[in-house]
Amino acid sequence: MNKIFPSATEALKGIVKDNQLLAVGGFGLCGIPEALIDALLASGVKGLTVISNNAGIDGFGLGKLLESRQIKKMIASYVGENKEFERQYLSGELEVELTPQGTLAEKLRAGGAGIPAFFTKTGVGTLVAEGKELRDFEGGTYVLERSLVPEVSLVKAHVADKSGNLQFRLTARNFNPAVAMAGKVCIVEVEHIVETGALDPDQIHLPGIYVHRIVHNPNPEKRIEKITLREKAEH
Repeated sequence: MNKIFPSATEALKGIVKDNQLLAVGGFGLCGIPEALIDALLASGVKGLTVISNNAGIDGFGLGKLLESRQIKKMIASYVGENKEFERQYLSGELEVELTPQGTLAEKLRAGGAGIPAFFTKTGVGTLVAEGKELRDFEGGTYVLERSLVPEVSLVKAHVADKSGNLQFRLTARNFNPAVAMAGKVCIVEVEHIVETGALDPDQIHLPGIYVHRIVHNPNPEKRIEKITLREKAEH
């Protein structure tokens, strides 16, 4: 089966629809599938519930989909630097399910592993636990969290072979493997495509069984969210 598509637009065709549950990889602006996000913007689909650590920044990444009002709900752990995200949430225009970062990662990992729910101490005694089942184990109270299984996952990787086996680059790995595993359909944007067999099996970070479609984006923008430079020492 050919997993390689000529463009991000073609890769999303017939897959994305209104009112879907989507998961998007990345952390801040590191490791975000920017070409796939732009194609999602151009598709015009709306009413989306998007799972992601955060929602990019104003005017870039998922921030574009907030500005176009294509997202109705964010399941995220961080509002961060996105002023439009904050504005829409505070004005009641956007529904937000704030989830502790580790819990969000485990919700995706569990979804990909076929585990419907799990207990965690994180959030006990806070708003996070309201309306959820609590249970005591070995003298501690835990809250039940349900896993996440998005209909579509959008992922960024560094290298893919033609079978969809993936390598991620450094910290750009972040949420991407868990997002890829959780989705019923996984679409991956990569900088390099190599022949099947070219990757050392021990260097494959995610097997191709999880990957359904691949898009080649050899020159991503890789914008930096915040540049902090050390002041030059005076001699």
